[in-house]
Amino acid sequence: MNTTGSVAAVLAKAETEGVRGAELATLRRRLHQLNEQQSGLLPSDELEPLADLPSLNELPEPPADRAREVLDQVVIVKLNGGLGTSMGLSGPKSLIEVKADTTFLDVIATQVLALRQRHEGVRLPLLLMNSAITQGSSVDLLRRRGLELPGLPLDFLQGREPKIRADDHCPVEWPADPDLEWCPPGHGDIYPALAATGTLATLLDAGLRYAFVSNSDNLGAIADVRIAAWFAAEQVPFALEATRGTPADRKGGHLASYQGHMVLRETAQVPDGDDSFSDVERWRWYNTNNVWIDLRALADLQASDQAAPSLPLIVNRKTVDPRDSASTPVIQLESAMGAAIGSIPGARAVQVPRTRFAPVKTTDDLLVVRSDAYDLTPHGEMKPAYEGVGPVVSLDKEFYRLLPDFDKRFPSGPPSLRHCRRLRVDGDVTFGANVTVDGEVDLTGPRHIDDGETLGG
Repeated sequence: MNTTGSVAAVLAKAETEGVRGAELATLRRRLHQLNEQQSGLLPSDELEPLADLPSLNELPEPPADRAREVLDQVVIVKLNGGLGTSMGLSGPKSLIEVKADTTFLDVIATQVLALRQRHEGVRLPLLLMNSAITQGSSVDLLRRRGLELPGLPLDFLQGREPKIRADDHCPVEWPADPDLEWCPPGHGDIYPALAATGTLATLLDAGLRYAFVSNSDNLGAIADVRIAAWFAAEQVPFALEATRGTPADRKGGHLASYQGHMVLRETAQVPDGDDSFSDVERWRWYNTNNVWIDLRALADLQASDQAAPSLPLIVNRKTVDPRDSASTPVIQLESAMGAAIGSIPGARAVQVPRTRFAPVKTTDDLLVVRSDAYDLTPHGEMKPAYEGVGPVVSLDKEFYRLLPDFDKRFPSGPPSLRHCRRLRVDGDVTFGANVTVDGEVDLTGPRHIDDGETLGG
C-alpha cells in the first residue's frame, strides 16, 4: 500500500471541499496514526485500574457571589450533530420527544433558563455543535425558547472528512450519493471545530473561560456550580466526569492508568482476543462524556500544535452506504472527546452520581425515560423515581428498534416502570393503557397487554 499517496489523496480531497486549519491538521494526524501498526490499541495487560476519584458529593457549594462569578464565565455546549438514523429517523435526534410534547432540546433549554434564573445575572450561553442537517431546526427551537444572547452564537458546525477505502486507504468514491463519501470525525472533533470555526476566539473575547460539554441525549448533564468552582479554583485544564460502572456499561469507555497517567479506553481500542473489557469490577470508572474544558488552556495548546489535543485514533469499519452491506468497505477515522484526559497535562477526573449519566441511545433507553421511572421537574431536571439501579429494558429489535414501530406498540403511552427491575420483550407485543410492570418480567409475542394490566409483582 502506498501510504504516502493515499494520505496525500485524502488531504487533497478534504482541502478541495473546504477543510482547513485545525481540522485539516487533525485529519493529517489521524491518517498518520492509521498507518502506524497497532495505533491506538490499549491491551488490558498494560493497564492498571484506577483508585478512588474525588467525588462531586464532597465538593462544597460556593457562596452565591462566587457562584455567579464562575458561572458567568461558563458556556454550556451540547453535542448535537446526531440524527435519529439508528431509530429510523432522518432529523435531529434531539428533537425526539422524551416526555409528552417535550423534546430533548426543550428540556435542555429549560435547564439553562432555570440556571440563569437561579443565579441571577449570569449569562450561561448555550451553544450547540451541530451538523449541517441538524442546524436549522435546532437553532430555530433555541431562538423560540429565548436562549439567544447578544454577540454570541447559538451554534457552530462540526467538521467532516472523507471516508477512506478499507483496502488501500484512498478516498472512497460513491457517485450514486456523493454525500455518503463523507463522515463526521467523532465527538473528539470538538477541539479542532471550535478553533476552525472561530468559535473559540469568539468565546474567549466575550470573557467565557470554561466550557461544560455533554451529549444532547444525556439529560442528566446539568452544569453543576460545585464542579465549576472546583475546576476554576484548582486551575484544571480539562476534567472528565466519571461514574461507577454497571453491567449496562460494558460497551462504554472506561478509565484506567497507562504508564503512570490516566487514559480513556473505548471498545475500538481493545485488541482482538482481549476479553477483560467488560469487567466492570476491575474497570470501575466509566466515561459519562460530560467534560469541562478551560478554553484558554485549549487555545494555548493549539497555539503550539494546531491539532491539539492529540487523541488516540478510533478506527470505525463500515460500508460506504451504511444501509447496504454489499457496498464498498470503508474506514472512518474518529476520536473520543474524553480521551483528552490522557494527553492534556494536569487533566483530572471527578466521580459523579449515576443521575448525571442517563443517555438515550436506543428505544430501550427511550422507553425508560418516557415512563414514570423518571419525573421531569419544572426546572428541567430528569429525576429518577425508582429505587436502586433502575429498570433495564430489552426490546425485540425487529419490532421496536425503529421509532415509528416502537410508537405503534405503545399507542397509549409507556407502561409504569417505576417498580420494574427488568423488562424483556421477545416478539411483537402491544401495550394497552395504564399497564404496570413490577419486578422482573419476560414477555413473548405475538401478544396484546390489556389496559390496566399488572405484569409481574
